[in-house]
Amino acid sequence: MDEFGYLSVLISIILGLGITQLLSGFGRLIGDRSRVRPYGPALAWAVFLLIVHVQTWWSMFGMRAQADWSFGGFAVVLLQPVLLYLLAALVLPAAGESGPLDLRQNYFSQRRWFFGLLVALLFTSVLKDLVLAGALPEPVNLAFHLLMLATAIGAMATEREAYHRWIAYSGPLLIVVYISVLFARLE
Repeated sequence: MDEFGYLSVLISIILGLGITQLLSGFGRLIGDRSRVRPYGPALAWAVFLLIVHVQTWWSMFGMRAQADWSFGGFAVVLLQPVLLYLLAALVLPAAGESGPLDLRQNYFSQRRWFFGLLVALLFTSVLKDLVLAGALPEPVNLAFHLLMLATAIGAMATEREAYHRWIAYSGPLLIVVYISVLFARLE
């Protein structure tokens, strides 16, 4: 087994835990549907995170040629799936809550932490390129990161319903365009 094959096991485990968290959340919502008060933006962000988890796993294949691994470099790479897992843990209500599962209430009570972690994820993604490649991501990739960063900071700053609906519904579409432009083929 090569170095990245060895290191990718832990990355894959953490990404798998995040995907499990999201799918379990969807399963809880389906199973407890009579108690669920749906909220579209929460569901849209959960779908967004599911796509991002898979895209992250897909794009990590590009690091297989990285020959000079250090613990610090690996720690930065590992931070990305850790932050994704934490986002997955916040986006939908936790298991075991009694009473109605109010997705809107959960969304706004987790809003600052959720979007703060999203900001940290975006910085980590750029930092990963700086640490491993010694350069910023290519311009289109960096532009996507900056757009998402501005969106997340705006979401932390406002509780305006229209803003949160707009970003939540455009997020999954934006990530699909991002993947189509930059990660359509395994490289």
